[in-house]
Amino acid sequence: MSPAILEPTANAPIDNQADTKRVLLLKPRGFCAGVVRAVDIVKIALETFGAPIYVRKEIVHNRYVVDDLRQKGAIFVNELDEVPEGKRVIYSAHGVSPAVRERAKERGLKVVDATCPLVTKVHIEAIKFAKQGYSLVLVGHRDHEEVEGTQGEAPDVTQVVSTPEEVEALIVPDPNKVAYLTQTTLSLDEAATMIDALKKKFPNIVGPHAQDICYATENRQTAVKNVAHGADIVLVVGSRNSSNSNRLVEVSQNLGTVSYLIDKAEDIKPEWLDSKNTVAITAGASAPEVLVQEVVEYLQNKGYNSVEEVEVMPENVRFGLPPEIVQAIAAAPKVDQQPTA
Repeated sequence: MSPAILEPTANAPIDNQADTKRVLLLKPRGFCAGVVRAVDIVKIALETFGAPIYVRKEIVHNRYVVDDLRQKGAIFVNELDEVPEGKRVIYSAHGVSPAVRERAKERGLKVVDATCPLVTKVHIEAIKFAKQGYSLVLVGHRDHEEVEGTQGEAPDVTQVVSTPEEVEALIVPDPNKVAYLTQTTLSLDEAATMIDALKKKFPNIVGPHAQDICYATENRQTAVKNVAHGADIVLVVGSRNSSNSNRLVEVSQNLGTVSYLIDKAEDIKPEWLDSKNTVAITAGASAPEVLVQEVVEYLQNKGYNSVEEVEVMPENVRFGLPPEIVQAIAAAPKVDQQPTA
């Protein structure tokens, strides 16, 4: 049951008010279209095919979401060898490499692909550049599943870089035949710094026609940039392994506003709120709204009775379900409707 909160005011002003304890609720926040799609895929698969349904890696990087789906019958595994042969497995929203797809075929697994379409876009770009003979530079975090999947599309020609120093150390066969791609969940400022370094190192480098950083990552960072100056503290709801949630904390801190990443309301330390009258709240793209509302309720119990929703820009993106799920729904036996009295 969702906690009762004060009705937020859309497009509220964010001028600091010294004597009023208040919450600025940033919008857009929380679930993006890719996360909604991925979570829906697991839920529909469980309803259509029944438990258990295996999921390779965390479907999205949020502890609450994963635990909820686990309770519904999803079994999360690190590798496909943990899935019994012939069973159904779902790929996470972060995507997989061709090697993983091949292993699924070898083991006769029934695959449902929940890769975010915006991650798939980057995979397609990697394949295109590799076929055209480019050396690929992938800007991102090496240990992130999305980067592992993208790099796997062209492993022989792809190098991953995370810092300008790593860019400077790059060695490629032909400096005039280099292309770059980026992880979709980087901070805009981080990506811009890295791309500038790449262009300085390789003046003829080429990139994607449209930036790889996804709309939701950009929108949530833009919202923080617009509101952080009017807040004493920014709380970001999201899990530790969520790249885009960590970037939101960094964006706020880089603007000089204290910011913390929290999984849930219970993670808030009371001393964080000392002398803090205005608290801004946002949530990473994989964090559900129920956790945001619990944070609001916690703050209201601490005297933050003014809750203002600050919408920085509208967000209305939706992604369709993959064909294997659409076909399964169509093929599922229809429940006979009982006539009403």
